[in-house]
Amino acid sequence: MKILVVDDTKTERLIMTSYLEKLGHEVVTGEDGQDAVEIYKNISPDLILMDVIMPVMDGYESAQRIRNLDNDWIPIIFLSARVSPDDIAAGIDAGGDDYLTKPVDMVVLDAKMKAMQRIAKMRHKLLKMSVELEKTNNELQKLVNVDGLTGIANRRYMDQFLRVEFSRSIRYQQPISYILSDIDHFKTYNDHYGHLSGDDCLKIIAKALAAVCKRSTDLVARYGGEEFAIILPNTPIDEAKRIAEKLRKAVEALAIPHQASAVSDVCTLSLGVVTYQAQKGDQVDTLISMADDALYQAKESGRNRVVVSAKTSP
Repeated sequence: MKILVVDDTKTERLIMTSYLEKLGHEVVTGEDGQDAVEIYKNISPDLILMDVIMPVMDGYESAQRIRNLDNDWIPIIFLSARVSPDDIAAGIDAGGDDYLTKPVDMVVLDAKMKAMQRIAKMRHKLLKMSVELEKTNNELQKLVNVDGLTGIANRRYMDQFLRVEFSRSIRYQQPISYILSDIDHFKTYNDHYGHLSGDDCLKIIAKALAAVCKRSTDLVARYGGEEFAIILPNTPIDEAKRIAEKLRKAVEALAIPHQASAVSDVCTLSLGVVTYQAQKGDQVDTLISMADDALYQAKESGRNRVVVSAKTSP
């Protein structure tokens, strides 16, 4: 174990250090309670052996400060010649876990160290499990928010993200742009090439869309089926239209064969764009409906094109 020994008497520190090192422990020493606090911040010991009566800061105050530093729990054993019931109670109240009478009996110290070592091993095991659990939870959270096929954000996360950005648009009076897109004649693509090829097509197109929207504030999500949604916070209409056109060209440039399409011999994209300056009382469904209407117009007017909502606000 790594043990912090704190005592204002040099002789006591040397005796304790010598014996603990013989037991195979690593020892760091401090001269008073203030030392203990500063050393604790830097070395994260497995155990603290601390005198009670010391200059600058006594052991009780030092223990309280250490306990207030973080949520980690390190055993603290007080060393003192004062071992009345009131003294022991005061030590426990201050954050201590045990008491050893000075001068310390080395047989008792040896027994305490064996017990503390078992606790330290269990603590390290629990810390490792906690880190692994947190990592697993983070991975699960990502899976919850990611579309399993394409690897981009899913509809669930998109809805959450859009609500947050819509509220931000109201709060800061900034425009929010929303693009709803659809792969042209994707049903006939699946019928002609098969669903496995259709899945591959969706993956490739999702990757291309994500590559266009590089700002960390933007979001590309699979809206459902062959539809994709792009959220562009704080983006005016001209920029949103430019990005939508860039998205359209990026998909066309993939040159994914689509012999069953009535639009082109490669896969293409139709997009509806809306830019909205949300006001207090507005609903996010309004934004989605406007983009859906614009997408419908893009399809009706020939597909493979960008249509900006006529209701778009500047």
